[in-house]
Amino acid sequence: MPPRLDPSNDTARRPNASQTLTRGLEIVESVAAGAVSLPEIAKYTGLSQSTAHRLASALVEARYLQHEPRRGYGLGSKLIELGFQAYRGSSILVAARPYLEQLATQTLNTVHLATLVNDEVIYLDKLPGQRPIEVSSYIGGRNPITTTGVGKALILDCDEDEWRRIHAREAQAGHNVPAEAAWLDLMRSSAARGCAFDLGEAEPAIRCVAAPVRDATGRIVAAISVTSVVQYMEPERMEALVPVVKAQAEAISVQLGWRSR
Repeated sequence: MPPRLDPSNDTARRPNASQTLTRGLEIVESVAAGAVSLPEIAKYTGLSQSTAHRLASALVEARYLQHEPRRGYGLGSKLIELGFQAYRGSSILVAARPYLEQLATQTLNTVHLATLVNDEVIYLDKLPGQRPIEVSSYIGGRNPITTTGVGKALILDCDEDEWRRIHAREAQAGHNVPAEAAWLDLMRSSAARGCAFDLGEAEPAIRCVAAPVRDATGRIVAAISVTSVVQYMEPERMEALVPVVKAQAEAISVQLGWRSR
């Protein structure tokens, strides 16, 4: 007679498997955050060094991490492969690309497509500008909400309680946020206009005009922006860019199934 499976053992194994998966993901995140040695990984994750070593070794074998004797741990090639698959498969990215290209050609400035992930702005796409000075940003880069044009555009539909929560969280994180009253006034104005600006809050030399992208339900799922240094973004030009950026954001939204009312 074949051996019978004990359901109680199976039940006991599930939490352990889930815990192992969670710990493995925490190790990957720790390396992404800059931990390169076992002591650093253990400190970041709260694991013992023996457990961190066992899981990190398995992740190296599966190519989610790499390890060099003198340099320590780094992200592995498997993550790059998966990242590019997710990048290429993004419906927002596919829908937006032609309009981003048109916007870049029309303005000569850097164009970004961004979304929110865990209360952070993540750049999904970037088209470099044709100006002598280029904006320092990259696909996959993360930025705060309060100090970026796309960040503000992504939360235009939020209520004031949510704006206050975001402001307080980023202030506590040490970001150079404006006073709360000024922040709320800025967000009210931006929401009324349906666009947002970066006026050098994070980088004094940077300016941008941003607008939200909506899906078929009308929910804001991304934002686009035209960005450059202050020499090429005088206040008058920024105002002139508002209808241009909003029109391209609306065109992308239509591709995602949104219909303006």
